[in-house]
Amino acid sequence: MGYQMIFAVIMHIFFLLLVHSTPPDDPIKCTNHSTNKNCTVTNSYGAFPDRSLCRAAEVAYPRTEEELVAAASRENRKMKPATRFSHSIPKLACPGDGNGNGLIISTMHLNRTLKVDNRSMTATVESGVSLRQLINDAAEAGMALPYTPYWWGLTVGGMMATGAHGSSFWRSAGTAVHDFVVRARIVTPASPEEGYATVRQLEEDDPEINAARVSLGVLGVISQVTLKLEPMFKRAVTYVEEDDTELWEGAAAFGCQHEFGDMTWFPSQRRVVKRIDDRVKTNAPSNGLNDFLGFRSTPSTVLSLTRAAEENQEAINDANGKCILANTSTFVTKVAAYGFTNNGVIFTGYPIIGYQNRLQSSGTCLDSPNDGLLIACPWDPRVKGLFFHQTTFSVSLSKVKGFIQDVQKLVNLDPKALCGVELYNGILMRYVTSSGAYLGKQDDAIDFDITYYRSKDPTTPRLYQDFIEEIEQLAIFKYEALPHWGKNRNVAFLGAINKYAKFDEFLKVKDKYDPKGLFSSVWSDQVLGLGEGLTISKEGCALEGLCICSQDSHCAPRKGYYCQSGKVYKDARVCAKISNFS
Repeated sequence: MGYQMIFAVIMHIFFLLLVHSTPPDDPIKCTNHSTNKNCTVTNSYGAFPDRSLCRAAEVAYPRTEEELVAAASRENRKMKPATRFSHSIPKLACPGDGNGNGLIISTMHLNRTLKVDNRSMTATVESGVSLRQLINDAAEAGMALPYTPYWWGLTVGGMMATGAHGSSFWRSAGTAVHDFVVRARIVTPASPEEGYATVRQLEEDDPEINAARVSLGVLGVISQVTLKLEPMFKRAVTYVEEDDTELWEGAAAFGCQHEFGDMTWFPSQRRVVKRIDDRVKTNAPSNGLNDFLGFRSTPSTVLSLTRAAEENQEAINDANGKCILANTSTFVTKVAAYGFTNNGVIFTGYPIIGYQNRLQSSGTCLDSPNDGLLIACPWDPRVKGLFFHQTTFSVSLSKVKGFIQDVQKLVNLDPKALCGVELYNGILMRYVTSSGAYLGKQDDAIDFDITYYRSKDPTTPRLYQDFIEEIEQLAIFKYEALPHWGKNRNVAFLGAINKYAKFDEFLKVKDKYDPKGLFSSVWSDQVLGLGEGLTISKEGCALEGLCICSQDSHCAPRKGYYCQSGKVYKDARVCAKISNFS
């Protein structure tokens, strides 16, 4: 089966160069299409962390601010905004308790770029505008948004709700997208005299904008956003590969040396790939393009073969097979220059020089006619493809050295342990700066983004389950890392809100804008520390991150996985595979 997977990877890269895919499905489904009633919402991966189905009585598709909130406010109905692509893993888009009484407000049709102003160097857009549209519309006016996430399929409102970011240490005022917001309009519930809804316009010097910058969707519905832009510029990208022995020593310094630099760490392979990425003069030759391999279209047959092989490796505990495939996958990806080309067609060598709008982000699997799912985004739940967990957190610079060293100690105990992570492009390390947003980054930090296999059966443990769980707990508890609001399993949010110095200010704005809590949900109350139930104690709960195990039944004892202490971080409690346990 290992050879089949290697073949699948090679064919995957080949097909990526040739095909387009079926567009992602709408995450909102209604049984009554004519009235948009009896609906469900999920994310683009087809499942929330607890795999529960989020139901709503109705979905609204407003096209103006006036249509946003008034009707639901009049009825005191629970509401939640939802985006077109729904890439948040947690239940941000689920209204109330998700049992079918709430309203989903889709921003799908709030998708207009209202103004790009060369004099003020700003762009005003509706909240449903995608990152791709924002980048392109700014570029047409000769301007650029300097620091963004790498994936096109995010909306402006979604990026603000979750604190989405790219990678840079070079701006003291913050480098997440929300740090470039200079004006925001947000529709909130209001009194009957005000028509049950009001539009609040927040300016850059208004302290309350710092609550809206990272809102978790609990303040209301963001309708319009104005972002500060820069004149268009070019970047030069070069990838270099190094041994990871001294990674702990040089990780922070690298971020200071290169404006858009990041690193991808392959701990089991003992190597790190550094992206040297800086501005160059606009007259520098070349017209490079970023078309990242992982965000391209993939034939469904290749996805199915790859997934089936990985499921088989998990079933027979084939760590060697995973490591072989990880090495093959990373080699092929390296040869393909990670999807970059020097002229939009072929890769001829480093550096890759191109305009900001062509290098900063990608996602061509969004582009496509509907072909009946012959080709799809790799994670499209309508095909048998990728299904994964993501654990993403930011470790303060003062603590990064110790965290990396502890992970290396853990891997040294079994070098094969993180081959499964390397199958999903390794551990992405991005640089983030502190933000004025109340729920934004509190310190300059390195963000670690870890993607790994998830079984379709929530009672099935993963190969080396304990290693990933220990890294998760090591970061969140020992090193007090901040979780990414749009990613993570439930356990990563335990005690998270206590790490935000101005959380009380955020709550004051929340209570002012939505005193009845119509935009609050069970999930948002849990992560904000306002309600219980963030973790669930039941059989197998630790396998999906719904709890930290405290007894063997929280793991999978019948399959040989028992609750044990961590190997390096002794305070961790993880589900470890033990042979002949007695």
